[in-house]
Amino acid sequence: MIQHSFTLAFILFNLSARLLHRYKMLHLLAGLIYALTCVKVVYGQNEKGERFLCTAVPTDMDTNCPVQPLPVQSASVREEELRNTVMQLRETILQQKETIINQLETIKELTSKLSRCESDSETFRKMNKDTMDDVPKDPNDSVDVLGKTMQSLKDRLENLEQQQMRANISGASFPNELRNLLQRRLEDLENQLLMKVNELEEEKSQLYNETVAHRQRTDSTLNSLMNRISELEKGGGGFKSPENFKISLPLRTNYLFGQVKKSLPEMYAFTICMWLKSGSSPGIGTPFSYGVPGQANEIVLIEWGHNPIELLINDKVAQLPLSLSDGRWHHVCITWTTRDGLWEAYQDGQRLGSGENLAPWHPIKAGGVLILGQEQDVVGGRFDATQAFVGELSHFNVWDRILRSTDIIAMSNCSFYMSGNVVAWTDSNIEVFGGASKWPLELCEDRLFDN
Repeated sequence: MIQHSFTLAFILFNLSARLLHRYKMLHLLAGLIYALTCVKVVYGQNEKGERFLCTAVPTDMDTNCPVQPLPVQSASVREEELRNTVMQLRETILQQKETIINQLETIKELTSKLSRCESDSETFRKMNKDTMDDVPKDPNDSVDVLGKTMQSLKDRLENLEQQQMRANISGASFPNELRNLLQRRLEDLENQLLMKVNELEEEKSQLYNETVAHRQRTDSTLNSLMNRISELEKGGGGFKSPENFKISLPLRTNYLFGQVKKSLPEMYAFTICMWLKSGSSPGIGTPFSYGVPGQANEIVLIEWGHNPIELLINDKVAQLPLSLSDGRWHHVCITWTTRDGLWEAYQDGQRLGSGENLAPWHPIKAGGVLILGQEQDVVGGRFDATQAFVGELSHFNVWDRILRSTDIIAMSNCSFYMSGNVVAWTDSNIEVFGGASKWPLELCEDRLFDN
């Protein structure tokens, strides 16, 4: 690229020198025309019909010798010849002027191309210093620039050929040097274009190989993570007992969640109890959601934004007076019956709220999907990251009846544990996805440590 820049600069210098010489010759020719057009007849000799004539003689000729008389022509014939000569010279000057203007435009164009070549060479050097992580610019831009330059030079060459034809018709000479120069420049640009295309093909091939290698490394890392997750999912034998584990959902995303393998049967009452720990703000998100075909909000427990915790049944809402976002373990139980829609809410063994008319006489439908950590907009999916639960969950159990308050209190103070008769918290019943993980848990020891 730098070599082509120097070549172009040298061509511009030669072309400028030729134009300066041509410009001086035009000035001399213009002076001659002016002199011819300003010849005046000596009116003092009109009476004798004589005129003063100037004749050029060689320097070595004797000026005393009489000059052979020129054949006398009538004034009208001489004036007509002079007029024709002046017109031809004027036409020649105009053609030469047009040629000079075109050549000046060509100089400007080539100067611009030289500046662009220097800029492109600087850009090319900078691009060679880019790291592998940098995304290369579109290489087709350089090819487009060279293509446009070639097309411009082709058009100019055709214009010069047309001017050559007009000049031949008018009898004036047209410089072939500029046409040959542009032809050589056009061939050089074609060679540069071919070289640039080859370079871009090589860069494309190299970039493709780097992309394939990066993709292979990424796939390898993902496979390692998936194998690790599978090991954790299948690693229930490492827990002291099937229920002594927790699932961790550390990020507020739409792809971390757990899922209960079993679905719920049709129920007319239920009790759902769990241990949870969250310090997320604002709102802990959605600890669990149960969706069925036609109703994604069949049962949902959610704290979204700065709103209070809500219990949704068949998309009907009751606000619960619970506070769970202090980063400590809490035992939560929710009871509900279809009769009059009665509900109760327990936190750490204490009944903090109750109400009625929450989806009364509506049976909980069977055949749905029970998700831990996400709210479902459609059954089993379309999660919203802003509603995701952030924290840890354990001992999620479901019964198809209302438990006694004494049983709830006993579970909350770690003096008694009872598995759900509909959904029991065991390692084999819970799956985790998207980076959620299972960890061993001695719940009561951790709770004492928190306190």
